[in-house]
Amino acid sequence: MAWGTELWDQFDNVSSHTLKGLEFLEKYGRFQKDRCDVENRYAADLRGLVKKYMPKKKDEEDGQFSVQSAYRRLLAEVGDLAGQHEVVAEQLADSVAADISAEVKTLKEERKRMLQEGNRLVVQLQAQRLQLDKSKKNYEKAFREAEKAQEAFRRADADLNLSRAEVEKQKMAASIKGQQSEDCKNEYANQLQRTNDLQHLHYTSAMPALFGELQALDERRARCMQAHMRRAVDIERHVFPIVHTCLDGIVAAADEIDPDRDSQLVIERYKSGFEPPEPIPFEDLSDGGRPPEPPLGQLPPPPASSPKPHTVKGTLSARKFGKRGGIFGIFGGSKNNMANASFESFVKEDLDSLPPNQRRKRIQNRMDDLAAKISQETSTRDGLMKMKGVYESNPALGDPLTIESQLRENTQNLERLRLELHKFQRLLDGGGRTSLSEPDSNLSRSASDSSMARSGAAAQGQSAPSTPPASHGCSNSPESGLGTSHTSLPDSESDEDHADGPAPPPPPPPGADDSEQAEHEADFSYGDEPALPVLGQAKALYAFDDVLADLSASDDDIVCLPLPPIGSGRGLYHFPAASEGSIPMQEGEQLLVIELDQGDGWTRVRRHDSLEEGFVPTAYLQVLLHPAC
Repeated sequence: MAWGTELWDQFDNVSSHTLKGLEFLEKYGRFQKDRCDVENRYAADLRGLVKKYMPKKKDEEDGQFSVQSAYRRLLAEVGDLAGQHEVVAEQLADSVAADISAEVKTLKEERKRMLQEGNRLVVQLQAQRLQLDKSKKNYEKAFREAEKAQEAFRRADADLNLSRAEVEKQKMAASIKGQQSEDCKNEYANQLQRTNDLQHLHYTSAMPALFGELQALDERRARCMQAHMRRAVDIERHVFPIVHTCLDGIVAAADEIDPDRDSQLVIERYKSGFEPPEPIPFEDLSDGGRPPEPPLGQLPPPPASSPKPHTVKGTLSARKFGKRGGIFGIFGGSKNNMANASFESFVKEDLDSLPPNQRRKRIQNRMDDLAAKISQETSTRDGLMKMKGVYESNPALGDPLTIESQLRENTQNLERLRLELHKFQRLLDGGGRTSLSEPDSNLSRSASDSSMARSGAAAQGQSAPSTPPASHGCSNSPESGLGTSHTSLPDSESDEDHADGPAPPPPPPPGADDSEQAEHEADFSYGDEPALPVLGQAKALYAFDDVLADLSASDDDIVCLPLPPIGSGRGLYHFPAASEGSIPMQEGEQLLVIELDQGDGWTRVRRHDSLEEGFVPTAYLQVLLHPAC
């Protein structure tokens, strides 16, 4: 059905209908805009909810539990759901609301043009009808005047009293009026024909065409709304798979909750590693009030309180080591002191209150952090070396000297981090034991006696019976501070009688020759103090790592150890070492490999006969790694 044939006389109603349709489409566009705002607010509320209930940094340790990890995954999936609502809002705003707004604007402009054309046609027809009415009135007036003039001529012609001239005058007036009436009649006929033609064109051609355009505009408006409603649904359907994936992720996170594993993690986290205490023995006061001593080889019960450890004359902590020169001098200065202070603070504050198992875990976590920092600093050094090489090859790009300070600082940071990592590794290898904080009463007489017996036997060229041999890194001497010995002979005196007696020196480093051993023993001489007699034998109950004793010293006592080699190398060509950080190398020279090439073409080496380290070109060196590396 066409509006032009069915609604030919309803131009005003058609105009009103199209206006209401465009207003309705505009209302639907505003609805989509408001819905976009709702989706954005919902997404923002979801993200705020996730942020509000996200576990804090202090609760990161609890993330190992399956419940905590499932909860974190749920929050992540909820965040992804919020992202999908943001996607829906964005696409609705761009593809629906904006298109509807543009379409409404276009349809309004077209409707305005069509209404202007319709109004012009209506005004044109009305003007023609006014012309027709005017010509008709003129014709009626002229016709009446012609009739009157004709009637006056007939009366004048019948009146015998009038002269011939008067009669001719009336006849002439009647003839003129008749002619005017005939002209008005013709004009009326022309206007009538013109009006009929225009009216026929108006109702059969012009207005139906205009109605057809208005009908097409209204149908286009309806199709626009239909398409955008479907588009809105398609936008939501497009994110449904992702939403389902998020929901499946939440279900999968719930399925990953393992109560048995969480229970095992609780055991691993809080297990101290200590054995349950033995039954408290009965103290028979009738035997003189002396508590029974534990048998040989059995650990004594833990003390009721932890007295503050103190230094005894003659132990390692009673003297100061001289500082040992570090490689390139980078182990000195405030940064090294800060690293030592940090390590000591970690050992004293973080490890003292932890049981053995927890100490090992804490040390391992600290080592992982240090390894990550070392990797970052190594990457930085590689970049600086490459930049320096570019500047050296093309000075126009920059001055290589500007990189030197950064390289020095980077090298110091690397050495500091590696030294600290080495310390923690030694600490971890020793089981996480810290001699810095374990209780130590006055040195027992038996421990001093056994050490003196070992020292005296060594002076005679033989070892005391049942005395364990000295080894590097382990000792049963009282310098470790790891408790007191309980191997005193039954008839020996109490610990307090010899608490102030001198302790024997620690064993010399492995591989030292006679002169070095003599020098080592001279460093721990006791002046003119007489040697105490040997009272008995002692058996080591604890392992002692002398590195821990070194680490417990003050900043001035720290001995900076070089990094262990990972292989050996032989120089293939002569290298003069023109740049800072490198060392000269002769053809055929044997070197220790400290660090492999990181991709920059340089390998870090150390000389056999000194602690001099530096970089040499990888292409100049034949490398043979140790089997363990």
